[in-house]
Amino acid sequence: MNIDAILAAAARAEGHIRKTPLLSSPFLDAIAGRRVFIKPECLQHTGSFKARGGWAAVSALPPEQRAMGVIAFSSGNHAQGVAHAAREHGTTAVIIMPADAPRLKIDNTRALGAEVVLYDRATEDRDEIGARLAAERGLTLIKPYDDPQVIAGQGTAGLEIAEQAGALGITTADVLVCCGGGGLTSGIALALAAKAPGLRARPVEPEGFDDVKRSLETGQIQRNAALSGSLCDAIITPSPGHLTFPIMARLCGPGLSVTDDLALHAMALAFQRLKLVLEPGGAVALAAALFLPGEMQGDAVIAMASGGNVDADVFALALSRHG
Repeated sequence: MNIDAILAAAARAEGHIRKTPLLSSPFLDAIAGRRVFIKPECLQHTGSFKARGGWAAVSALPPEQRAMGVIAFSSGNHAQGVAHAAREHGTTAVIIMPADAPRLKIDNTRALGAEVVLYDRATEDRDEIGARLAAERGLTLIKPYDDPQVIAGQGTAGLEIAEQAGALGITTADVLVCCGGGGLTSGIALALAAKAPGLRARPVEPEGFDDVKRSLETGQIQRNAALSGSLCDAIITPSPGHLTFPIMARLCGPGLSVTDDLALHAMALAFQRLKLVLEPGGAVALAAALFLPGEMQGDAVIAMASGGNVDADVFALALSRHG
């Protein structure tokens, strides 16, 4: 993986993927004690950054292979990203989703024309299901994070951050990234290393599901003991990827983790101050920027708001608890 793959993904995405802005609020700056800039990928197609990786992977396939269809496994955001890209390219998508994924994400994935196959994430192996269906139907598997083209697609967000931060005169800052398997984090880290080396990517995870943080601390891939039990379902993964972890180990700063309640608090503040709708997993980076100020240095921090596909009851919980 290198910057050339990210630049190529950006070229293929031109006119198909939204360039999201960097937003700020003096109210959020006051809470954090420094300037806070938020990149709202909740405004991206399908409501999350996953549209970038989905488009990059589907658009890179040879036409004959793409026509056979694609398959992916996801708790919802990667599902929608791949389904959207498949539909726009005129091909089919099969998406394997955990049965406990938010209903909104399941419904949205079906609405994008994908066939949804549900599984029990506590007792069934999504990798086995995906491999079997791919072999049976001749589908191309697009992994949610451990895929070179997906990483390249997510890295296009890093290209935008480098350009936007430069325009604002920000030359040194931590870039906090909501992190599951590390596709977005590693892609952004690669882009920043090439285009804005003073900006440092740092993964942020839910407390109790901080496999990337622990992996960076130990230098070896660590696994989560459980795969459910957090509101941040979008970024719960078994472990960092075999492609993503070496990139993060080489380029990222130390990982951070926040509680579900801090994620809910960040959701409420994003809505109150920026009129953004975030899901819990998409709010952990903003939560770290706001509520863990001692973990960062400098007068500015950039936080990815990576997704906004939240069920109404969870969003209502955030507003009722912290409104």
